[in-house]
Amino acid sequence: MRIALFGTSADPPTAGHQAIISWLSEHYDWVAVWAANNPFKSHQTRLEHRVAMLCLLIADIDSSKHNIGLEQHLSSLRTLETLEKAKDLWGEAEFTLVIGSDLLAQLPRWYQVEDLLQQVQLLVVPRPGYALDESSLQLVQKLGGKVAVANFIGPDVSSTAYREKGDREALTPLVVDYIHKEHLYKCLSENLTF
Repeated sequence: MRIALFGTSADPPTAGHQAIISWLSEHYDWVAVWAANNPFKSHQTRLEHRVAMLCLLIADIDSSKHNIGLEQHLSSLRTLETLEKAKDLWGEAEFTLVIGSDLLAQLPRWYQVEDLLQQVQLLVVPRPGYALDESSLQLVQKLGGKVAVANFIGPDVSSTAYREKGDREALTPLVVDYIHKEHLYKCLSENLTF
C-alpha cells in the first residue's frame, strides 16, 4: 500500500491545498492529511480551527477513489514522530512524505532528519513563486533522501496571501463561510465582502 503523508499548517487551508490533495488521491492508495503546528512558523489561528477548516476542504473534494482521510492523530511537532504513528497504524506500507518546494531548504534542520529520510520517500510539490532550489535538493539527497518532484503545480494561491492581502481566490467557499462564522482572521474578514 502506498500512502502519501501530507501535513500542513492550514492557516487557513487554501484551494492550492485542495488541488494538491486531489492530485495525490489520483497517485496514491491512501492520502493521510492533517493540520500541524510548524515550529518554524507562527500561526494566526488555533489548531482546532485549522483542523475544522481542513476537514471542510477535504469533504469538498470529489474523489472517485474515496482514499483521502483527515488523520489528525498523526499531527506532531516532529515529523519523525508522525511517521512512527503512521507505521503503528499501517504497518509495512510504503510512505511518501509530501512537502511544498518552499520547505525544501528548511528540511535539513528538521529533527533527526537523516533518520526520517531513511524511512520515507520524499515528494516535493512545486509551488508558484518558489523555484526548486537545486542546492537544497542536493543537500537533502546527500542526507539520504530519496526525492521525487511532482509533475504538478497547484494554483498560485497561498495562506499567506490570504492573511496579508485578503486574496479571495485563495480559499474555497466552505472555508470562507467557516472563517466568517468563527470570526477568524478578523482584520481581513471585516474588510472583505465575499
